[in-house]
Amino acid sequence: MKNAIEKSKVLIEALPYIQQFKNKIVVIKYGGSTLEDDSPEISVLRDVVFMAAVGMKPIIIHGGGKHISRRLEKEKIKTEFIGGLRVTSEKAISVVEDVLVNEVNSRLVEKINSLGHPAIPLSGKTGRMIRVKKLKGKDEDGENVDWGFVGNIQRINPRPIFDVLLENKIPVIAPLGVDAEGNTYNVNADTVASEIASSLTAEKLVYLTDVKGIFRDINDEKSLISTINVNDVPNLKKQKVISGGMIPKIDACLEALKNHVHKTHIISGKVQHSLLLEIFTDKGVGTEII
Repeated sequence: MKNAIEKSKVLIEALPYIQQFKNKIVVIKYGGSTLEDDSPEISVLRDVVFMAAVGMKPIIIHGGGKHISRRLEKEKIKTEFIGGLRVTSEKAISVVEDVLVNEVNSRLVEKINSLGHPAIPLSGKTGRMIRVKKLKGKDEDGENVDWGFVGNIQRINPRPIFDVLLENKIPVIAPLGVDAEGNTYNVNADTVASEIASSLTAEKLVYLTDVKGIFRDINDEKSLISTINVNDVPNLKKQKVISGGMIPKIDACLEALKNHVHKTHIISGKVQHSLLLEIFTDKGVGTEII
């Protein structure tokens, strides 16, 4: 009986959040090493199905970098990164598309369907949903960089996503884009998630990572920062509290907030049911940027 009462308390704590977020869009960026381990994957996808079952509108944007690297290595295609972005040759882009669409995306859709809720595979090429231009830029030495088939997002057409949501299905989106001539481009998944959340004025944008959030001291688990205001970000960057691979995620969060996304979150995909704990409990388990 005691266990049953404790379970009922958990449900009661979740009730106001379920009511608040009914019919609200939540964009979830799912990638990194969290895609490498089957157990957290099932936990994450169960959370997403639960969200859909209680009336929320979850959208998954996935990565797949490690899968791509393995395939490129197998096919003896050189992998190079500049400024954290994969240089993608004409030969490599066909591998990138095949891995993202036919390996990662199809697997996630299949698992969501097996958990009892319909999911639909999409990519930025569906209905030319993500229009891009070839990315141009300079390296740290000021030299021009050619990333090959890496795209810079110009606009999002959210119609294909809305169509799936209206059918009460979960869109699962591969981060590809097309240019005006119909060429396929590799697009940074963090940026895709932010741009899609902005185009839909999502209630929440959640980045699932392999760390629990932002720590004042990375060696002290008790130093997790549960809430960061956008005005605090510049100082946290100066103090190196926000550094390395976390910078582009935070910048993507700031861009989404600027475009009227209500809240953004960085949480660990390796903590069981972290999505539910972050969204449906008073305390949460990661870092929210507001």
